[in-house]
Amino acid sequence: MYDGSTTPSHKVSAMPNTKRPRHYGSTSTRNSAAKTTPVVVALAVAVCIAAIVAIVYLLPQDDDSDRAASDRVASTGTPGDCGDAPQPPAEPQQFGDAPDPGTAEGKTFEVVLATNCGDITLELDGDKAPQTVASFNFLSERGYFNDSPCHRLTTAGIFVLQCGDPTGTGQGGPGYTFGIENPPADGTYPPGSLAMARTPDPNSNGSQFFIVYDDTELPDPDGYSIFGMVTGGMEVVDYIAEQGVGGGGGEQPAQPLSILGVTVSEK
Repeated sequence: MYDGSTTPSHKVSAMPNTKRPRHYGSTSTRNSAAKTTPVVVALAVAVCIAAIVAIVYLLPQDDDSDRAASDRVASTGTPGDCGDAPQPPAEPQQFGDAPDPGTAEGKTFEVVLATNCGDITLELDGDKAPQTVASFNFLSERGYFNDSPCHRLTTAGIFVLQCGDPTGTGQGGPGYTFGIENPPADGTYPPGSLAMARTPDPNSNGSQFFIVYDDTELPDPDGYSIFGMVTGGMEVVDYIAEQGVGGGGGEQPAQPLSILGVTVSEK
C-alpha cells in the first residue's frame, strides 16, 4: 500500500603379599569366584553406563524451539495499557540484494511481533509468496524491525495499520526491492490480511507492510502482495485503530505502536 512515501578414570593398585595365603573352603568354589568376579564387574560397569546415558537423555534438550523462546523479546504492555514506545534506530541497516526466495519456498512460518502494546502473531505463507517471506525473515533475523514504529493508520475506506519502516517516516527501506506476489484477483483484503506496502512501481516492495483491520478494497491493477495472516493478537491492532490518528491531519496513530523485536520459527 502506498502512502505517498516510499537464534575420570582411576587405578586400583594391588598390595604385595609375601606370606602364603590361607584358603578356606573348597578349591572349586574359589576358582568359581575368581572367574565370576570379572563378569560381575563388567555388569556393574554396564549398569552405570546405562544409568548415565538415561540421565543425559532425560535432561532438557537445547533444541531450536528452546533457543527461540529464550531469545524472544517480550512485549512491554497490553491493549489499553501500552508501554512506552522506544526511539527509532538512529541508523537503520541497509543491505544489498534481496535474499534467496528458496529459503522460504514451500514453507510456513510463525512470527511473533513483540510490541509495546502486546504480542501480534503472524503466519507467513512461503508457498504463495516465497520472495516476500524470505525477505521478511531475513530482515527479522537481523533485527531490522527492532524498535521500529508503525507509522501509518488509515481509517476511511482503507483500513490498515502500516509498519516496517525503522525511520518511521514512510520513506525507509532495506536497500533492495522486489516484485509483487500473490495479489488478490478481486482487490479485496479481509481483516487479518498481511500484505506488502509499496509505491506505484510494482517492483518497489521492500520492508514496509500493512495489517488490515477491517474489510478493505484496493483496486490497484497490480495489487499488493499478501504473504500471511494475523493468527493472534489482533486485539492489539484493533485497539490502535480505535484510538484513531493524532492531530494535525496526518495518519500517525494517536496511540504509538512500535515493534520491539521479532521471533521467527518454521512450522
